[in-house]
Amino acid sequence: MAKKRPQTKAARPQLKDGEIPVVGAREPCPCGSGRRYKACHGKAAAEAVTELVQRPFEGLPGECDWVALRELVPAATVALPLKDGLPEGVPAVTLATVLPMAWPALRRDDGSVLLGLQNDTASGDISRDLADTLRRALEAEPGTPVQARRAPADGPRLQDLLDPEGAFEPVVHAGFEFWVPDAENATPEVAASLERANAAAIPTVRLTGVDAAYWCETPDKNHLRWVMPYPEEQLLDALARLHAAGGSSLGEGTRLVGSFRAHGLTVPVWDLPSGVGAQDVEKPAAEFAERLTAALATDAPLTADERRARGGLTNRQVTLS
Repeated sequence: MAKKRPQTKAARPQLKDGEIPVVGAREPCPCGSGRRYKACHGKAAAEAVTELVQRPFEGLPGECDWVALRELVPAATVALPLKDGLPEGVPAVTLATVLPMAWPALRRDDGSVLLGLQNDTASGDISRDLADTLRRALEAEPGTPVQARRAPADGPRLQDLLDPEGAFEPVVHAGFEFWVPDAENATPEVAASLERANAAAIPTVRLTGVDAAYWCETPDKNHLRWVMPYPEEQLLDALARLHAAGGSSLGEGTRLVGSFRAHGLTVPVWDLPSGVGAQDVEKPAAEFAERLTAALATDAPLTADERRARGGLTNRQVTLS
């Protein structure tokens, strides 16, 4: 009796990594390995999507202001220069803290693009998600919003699309009228969203004498929230030295109360009396910046008082992202 010959399957052509399309997680991987996509090439893609990038805005001009506009500032816009210049038919690209109906982006009727910053993102890399939204907005039909989606794991980041030498100069607004060229003729949905957003906006002012410091007004007291680019441990040591020496305030009645962590940077926060406005802290903030520079340059071990001050600051630290 003749033996049965083992049946062999025709060899599937092997694809290079860059040629493998994205398929369903439980489908066979297109590379021909015989495994499911989620256990083969989809595994690396999933890890890239979920891995948290600690400093998503690192390397961009104005990194500290990016963090402030993402986490602290209600209404602001910034003109964004692109690395390769503006495409034909796109007169301007503008970053906005928030857009109506929480749209990720909007291509206006005149072809200009508004990119929203304070939206939820699908991956651990905000920069990649925003870059994907920006690219789709540049290609969208004028007069249409851009919907959210999961960005490709190998897609570009903002650092790849924006001009690294371009200025980043936020303009803080009292409300969200910048959403529409003619607010009086906005659609009912946009008008309702505009009214709700304006009612919830906390009055905020960006200081002019120092970088990335934002004054805001609340019912009980005012605050100064200042995003700083220094390494966290070094900054906390410096703040502790100043606090122990009585040099951490911004004038009478003000107090350094703690800090936030946000997108890999530290944001010290001061309580201010309700009568202290943004102009009132311009000079004290500039003077504090000089004291901080000197404290940052000191590498001597902390004294007992400075260690206690540092412990207090650390205990009052909150992580935003």
